[in-house]
Amino acid sequence: MQVKSRHHLRSDAVSELESAISEKLGVELEGSTYEHVEFEATSWEVVLIDGEPRVASFDGEPFLTVRGANAYGPERAVVTVDAGAVSFVSNGADVMRPGITDADEGIESGDLVAIAEETHGKVLAIGRARVAGGEMVGEEGKVVDSLHHVGDELYEFTG
Repeated sequence: MQVKSRHHLRSDAVSELESAISEKLGVELEGSTYEHVEFEATSWEVVLIDGEPRVASFDGEPFLTVRGANAYGPERAVVTVDAGAVSFVSNGADVMRPGITDADEGIESGDLVAIAEETHGKVLAIGRARVAGGEMVGEEGKVVDSLHHVGDELYEFTG
């Protein structure tokens, strides 16, 4: 991915970002430097925290990247999938009901979510919920659209 622009965030922008992530996910971002990066030919925007891509903007909404979610361990907005779904989700597939073992009850349709595997709790992807968390576990249907996953361009980007 070709970097279009890169600049350090002002302290008020850092505070706003930290508050938004804390409110959504129940985690405290920690870092001494925060840099905003925009890319050519993609809508992704990333915030590097101490040089690591920890936060991205999805449709203008800040959320942890896969790397960020694994570094900070979100407490909310998490959908957990079984071992059978891991390879599909890791390759960018949308999440289907049969693969889900648990979902945060606070998730609403349209929310960004972290998709984690049940064995070790590692986050495999970031997606957008199609239904509320209480409606995710079931027999059929697509319930989370994948936006970013392990191994994609955003995951592979290094500051």
